[in-house]
Amino acid sequence: MASEDSVEIERKYDVDERAALPPLDELPGVARAERPVEQQLEAEYFDTAALALAAHGITLRRRTGGDDSGWHLKLPGGQDTRLEMHEPPGNDPELVPPRFLQLVRVHVRDRPLAAVARVRTRRMLHRLRDDHNGILADVADDRVQADRLGPEPRSLTWREWEIELVQGSRELLDAAEAVLAAAGGRPAAHASKLERTLGDQPLAGPAALPPPVRRKGPATAVLVAYVHAQVQAISELDPRVRRDAPDAVHQMRVATRRMRSVLGTYRRLLEPEQVNTLRAELKWLAGCLGEARDAEVMRERLEDLVACEPAELVIGPVSRRMREALGADYGAARAAVLQVLEDKRYFRLLDSLDDFLAAVPVAVPDPRPAHATVAALVRKDWKRLRRNVRIAEATPDGPDHDAALHEARKSAKRLRYAAESGIPVIGKRAARLAGAAHGLQKILGEHQDSVVTRALLRRLGAQAHLAGENAFTYGRLHALEQAMAADAESRFSKAWKRFPKVPKE
Repeated sequence: MASEDSVEIERKYDVDERAALPPLDELPGVARAERPVEQQLEAEYFDTAALALAAHGITLRRRTGGDDSGWHLKLPGGQDTRLEMHEPPGNDPELVPPRFLQLVRVHVRDRPLAAVARVRTRRMLHRLRDDHNGILADVADDRVQADRLGPEPRSLTWREWEIELVQGSRELLDAAEAVLAAAGGRPAAHASKLERTLGDQPLAGPAALPPPVRRKGPATAVLVAYVHAQVQAISELDPRVRRDAPDAVHQMRVATRRMRSVLGTYRRLLEPEQVNTLRAELKWLAGCLGEARDAEVMRERLEDLVACEPAELVIGPVSRRMREALGADYGAARAAVLQVLEDKRYFRLLDSLDDFLAAVPVAVPDPRPAHATVAALVRKDWKRLRRNVRIAEATPDGPDHDAALHEARKSAKRLRYAAESGIPVIGKRAARLAGAAHGLQKILGEHQDSVVTRALLRRLGAQAHLAGENAFTYGRLHALEQAMAADAESRFSKAWKRFPKVPKE
């Protein structure tokens, strides 16, 4: 069987041994139900010793029998829905396909995968077809023998019905549910055969949902909710970064920076040693992701810049030289990112984030309600931004001025994230402040991109000159970048004058 991905839409029903499967050919749109075909299926389910995949609702199995023998990976989707991926069975029954490992590594980390359950199913498969002989759905009548493996083994048997859409609609699912319920089918108490097999075995999975955020509750609940959202983002982005999906590195870097930033904002509420260590590790990860992101940004920026130039002003192999230089930079940076994502240090950082969410290291509880505490913290970050803006305004043009504007940008970013975290307890004022800070951050980001791009253009121009090429175009592009930086600084000054007031405590 070749590699294949599909969306699985199905419903399961618990049913007594003596129940009779009702006629299915009278369901809406069904022209006929084929005679049932018997299948003997045997599957081994793989997970870590702590069942990290099961805790995230993920199923990884190798199955024989039926028409889809091989490795199956099922990821949670929406209602009644899972994303199902197939890979050939291979020669080694314990060698998980590398593609599947990429998708679950953020949960598995560096812990070994092993068989945790074995499920044998005697399936009577009923295929429902429409007037054009298309397959609407498959209805399975399963008798299951399941064995939980490991230190606390157990065995159990049961019967279940399952209807999985192929080309049919959800209306068919609803109609089938009524018919199956009348015949004794009850909505399944478990989402999968694996979940039922594992039973009450404890799962070392994701942190529980964060506590509710209330205006008069603890400020740490505001922090936990924000960090929880970023940890979830990293969990979703990790496999996308591994597959080189568009914008994945950037988004993962943003989530990492968001966490580091808000941990800095709320630091005085937390045990200093633990939070400082966590921030240092987040800074390390963001730096690793940043190299790949910066190379990606520079490549896109210069490609756009050259594309807008009249052809007669692009002298020499400018585009080729840029592609070669930036392609090499990005390739090296991406290879470094992939290496980091397989590093124990990265896995231990993920562990530390889980530990943080499970038990926030509070230093001294703040007696004030959350809205007052968070407003005070946001105000402190606003003062930091104001101080750095004043420093930038007082610094003469040149490298020191550029560096000062970059510091102001970082302060705007920190204020933005602090205000974002406070929206649930501060409301519209925090949202307005976050939006304004984001605007400053973008403008100063354009300025910083110009600073970095000009340095790159000087380097490329020097290389072109040494290679006997005309460096005119590099100088022209440098001048254009200089003008864009000046424009960005002008827009920043105007935006700062309109900057909203900070929320008071």
